[in-house]
Amino acid sequence: MGCVPGEVRRAERTGGSQVNQANSAGEETILIVDDEEVNRAILSNLFCTQYTILEAADGLEGLSVIESCGDSLRAILLDVVMPRMDGIQVLRKLHASGLTSRVPVFLITAEAGGSTMREAYELGVMDVIFKPVVPFLVIRRVNSVVELFRARRLLGAEVERQRDQLLLQAEQMAELSMGMVEALSTAIEFRSDESGEHVRRLHDITCCLLRHTPLGEGIPEDQIQLIGIGAITHDVGKISIPDAVLNKRGRLTPEEFELMKTHTVKGAELLSKIPQMREHSAYSYAYDIALHHHERWDGRGYPDGLVGDEIPIWTQIVSLADVYDALVSRRCYKEAFSPGVAMDMILSGQCGVFNPRLLECFRQVERDLRSLYRPMEGAGDNGGSSEETPGSRGH
Repeated sequence: MGCVPGEVRRAERTGGSQVNQANSAGEETILIVDDEEVNRAILSNLFCTQYTILEAADGLEGLSVIESCGDSLRAILLDVVMPRMDGIQVLRKLHASGLTSRVPVFLITAEAGGSTMREAYELGVMDVIFKPVVPFLVIRRVNSVVELFRARRLLGAEVERQRDQLLLQAEQMAELSMGMVEALSTAIEFRSDESGEHVRRLHDITCCLLRHTPLGEGIPEDQIQLIGIGAITHDVGKISIPDAVLNKRGRLTPEEFELMKTHTVKGAELLSKIPQMREHSAYSYAYDIALHHHERWDGRGYPDGLVGDEIPIWTQIVSLADVYDALVSRRCYKEAFSPGVAMDMILSGQCGVFNPRLLECFRQVERDLRSLYRPMEGAGDNGGSSEETPGSRGH
């Protein structure tokens, strides 16, 4: 079936308007690049009932059309021998841009030279159309490849859609898991007569120190977020401590203190028995922090008596943040200390020995951290009771 004369035009004759119209209408478009008008007419006549046809008389003109249409083209029929820029030169540019992997290119030639054909296929040509063309064969080849590329695009779009859906579901599951872990940790804080904000402040203090001081050098942001999650679960083992010990208002007896100290090991054991937690990216941090957040730089902590850098830096940070927050917060066994008094107590070693580098970094950001706390009633520079410190309590 022939085309009505004037339906197919070279793109340059309309100042690019035909290209723009084809793009805006979302039509199926084929570009024919050949310096012989009769060859363009023959090929156009084969496909004009199925596609919008764009024509170019040489390689440079063809590249201009391709730059305008890009991936909207359904196929490119490209002659080899042309003035200004031949088909192989055009093909090299299309291959370099990656277009040959997205739009099928057919080479038009009268000769089947070995080196030319080899390079053409290496550059991504899908098939070769020999002159003189055999109409039914050309139509079959071009349409088959166009359909193949269409199916591949649809499959790629579906894979991308499903990938996005899976990522969203994974994110929602992670948020749900995180919410459950945080809810459990917060519930334990309420059980021990605390505000429930302790775990959130520990998360914020830990992340602040890792992001804004040299302590976090070399630790990527995604790992900092996981460490923050680990900070939230630091005291999960307190669920195993009896209320009579957990909420005792006086000083703990030696036996009660030994029992309180077991919350570190119990916490690590609990985390290891939760399948969703074991599969969480934060598990290794959470386990280590729960087990070792009462270790001290001089080896006098518990449960393992780790010394110095045997304690991972993130666990050291959570340990210090835990002590600081316990000092400046009201607890059942003490009133709140002012931030200034709390810092003096930490620096003087009343709450155990900490890494000097950690203390210096904490000193740098401590004033900024005060914004996490509402004003503590009755806690002036000498506020709070010194009868019992968090370090002797197992806070």
